[in-house]
Amino acid sequence: MDDRGSAVHNAVPGQVSGQVVQAGTVGAINFHAEQADLGIPYQLPPVPAVFAGREAELVELDALTAGGTALVVLTGMGGVGKSTLAAGWARSARDRFPDGQLVAELTDATGGPVSAADAQEWFLLSLSVPAEKIPVEPARRAALFRSVTAGLRLLILLDNALSATQVRALLPTGAGSVVLVTSRSRLSGLALDGARWLPVEPLPPDGALRLLGSVLGVDRVSSEPEAAEELTRLCGGLPLALAVVGARLAARGRRTLSREVRELRDERVRLRGLELDAETSVAVVLDHARDELDGDAVEVYRCCAWHPGREFTVPAVAGALGWQPDRVADALDDLVEANMVAEPTEERFALHDLIRLHARHTAAADREERGMVEWYLGRAVAADLVIHPLREHLGPGYLRPGDPFPDRASAMAWMGAERDNLRAAVNTAARHHWDELVWQLCEAQWGHFLHTRRYGEWIDMQLKGIAAAHRLGERLAEARLHTQAGFAYAKTGSYAEAEAHSHAVVRLAEATGDGPTEATALSQLGRIARETGDLDAAVGYFERARAVHERLGRVRGVALARRRLGELHSRLDRPERAVEELTAAAAAMAELGDQAQYAKAMTLLATVHLGAGDTEEARRILAECLTSIQELESPQYEAEILVHHGDVAAAAEDPTTAAASWARAAHLYEQLQDPRVDEVRARLTRMPKSDT
Repeated sequence: MDDRGSAVHNAVPGQVSGQVVQAGTVGAINFHAEQADLGIPYQLPPVPAVFAGREAELVELDALTAGGTALVVLTGMGGVGKSTLAAGWARSARDRFPDGQLVAELTDATGGPVSAADAQEWFLLSLSVPAEKIPVEPARRAALFRSVTAGLRLLILLDNALSATQVRALLPTGAGSVVLVTSRSRLSGLALDGARWLPVEPLPPDGALRLLGSVLGVDRVSSEPEAAEELTRLCGGLPLALAVVGARLAARGRRTLSREVRELRDERVRLRGLELDAETSVAVVLDHARDELDGDAVEVYRCCAWHPGREFTVPAVAGALGWQPDRVADALDDLVEANMVAEPTEERFALHDLIRLHARHTAAADREERGMVEWYLGRAVAADLVIHPLREHLGPGYLRPGDPFPDRASAMAWMGAERDNLRAAVNTAARHHWDELVWQLCEAQWGHFLHTRRYGEWIDMQLKGIAAAHRLGERLAEARLHTQAGFAYAKTGSYAEAEAHSHAVVRLAEATGDGPTEATALSQLGRIARETGDLDAAVGYFERARAVHERLGRVRGVALARRRLGELHSRLDRPERAVEELTAAAAAMAELGDQAQYAKAMTLLATVHLGAGDTEEARRILAECLTSIQELESPQYEAEILVHHGDVAAAAEDPTTAAASWARAAHLYEQLQDPRVDEVRARLTRMPKSDT
């Protein structure tokens, strides 16, 4: 009413949006904001057309979220496709979340963290909360977010999270909501919030090929299958790298996959070849990840890249850096958390190929690389002293072996675990012409080789060692490695090569006047003559070797010669001489504590008894030998005894035991890549079918 008693209507004809001004009788002015209904938020990004090869991960995400409410962290190295996978699954599961799908990028343009308060504001606005009703105070804003989401079933995608604290503040309270988090870090602290983890690994070969085909077309990929497969290997199965290569090839229709392969093979320029622009670059992604590391982690990251093999341990890195192991372990924990280093098994670590290249470009590290090779040499020497303590050693490292292994079993276990790395250390030293390290690494692995006998890789190492020792003028070392190579050649039936190496040893022994080396060469020539069927010549070589050992007072050398002579006399049908030599050899080895050589002498003695028709004595001896050799965990010697054990069982008309012994021996020889596997399998084939 106005002062005249007339009715006044504050009305605005027509449709009006925005703020409306109303004038009342007392001159008051009021603003009213009409809340716009934004509808159900659907913020998921489109899934790129190159999304492929993640079927297993999609199934696992279904399983991880099947119960309704869930917090799942997709973690992995930069460029592995975490965000694409999360978006792909989220789109397929849209119908499960009727109240909307929210997305927040938790890393800003500078690589820093987006604050939880800013992300909460974005989500509240997306859920139609008026801006003026969103509190400024962080605690009140967080409380409002919890209240608004309490009755909703949402899917929330938190992309590129940097910390557990960021994520924790954005967890909805509604039952049935699912939160997917992607992060280069593992965000281990979210375990307290019930998180479950899905590690996103590089694509397997078939998935990588399908991804490449989705960019280039299946026909173009299938037209160069070998080049396509090598491209996926050079990209390490990393989706970002594959997408870059695919995009470049797609834009250049006449460029062949083979040409791309040739350019990417060069490790010095590979990362540069995996870049389209500043936003699509493997190197830039890895730069960002490295920049998030702290001081010690950066140093360890650089050092790990120069490890000679695929997998490494804390002590190897500590040895290269000269740090205490605990300090390295802490830094590696940070790198594992950041997904810059993988942990394929407990206490063993590895770098993805592209991460390794990135770290190598960060800084040259010849000092660290050599330090790791020297560390492997030191540990190999310490292990060899326990595995083969009675052998005379040449390498200077044997005078300062470092921390000893507590027992033979632990030394054998270490050598077995580090076999690939020791071989890689030899190759690295050879590539850098660290000749003094090359030949010493070859010598230090002899004891372990005798128990494992991987002939191909062994010969390759010895040839590198021989060349290194020759360049240094280390004639005794050269002779020793010739001997080690000749032994392997003879065992694989390459007798011409074995004989050539053995004669080289004789020449070097004569030049240096070294009796032990001469005796070793004579023994080697004796073995070659024996294997080529000239048994009388073999007896002559071993008698000469025995005489040299006796002159030098080398008890073990004499015992070895007598064992070999006993075997030859047995084959020449001289059982009395055979028993005499083998019994003496076994007694000497027992006194020396050489369990392996004792078992070999006794095994040969058993064959003599078998030839004389005394199968019971032969079986008794071999049963004892098997028990003894199994304690050594030596597959080579165990296989040899098992063959004889099977022969004796067959002679005793016990085909079941014979078949079991030969089958076990064949299995061991196959693992050792020993050509005698065919000979043993032939024994099994000749048995009646019902017996095998």
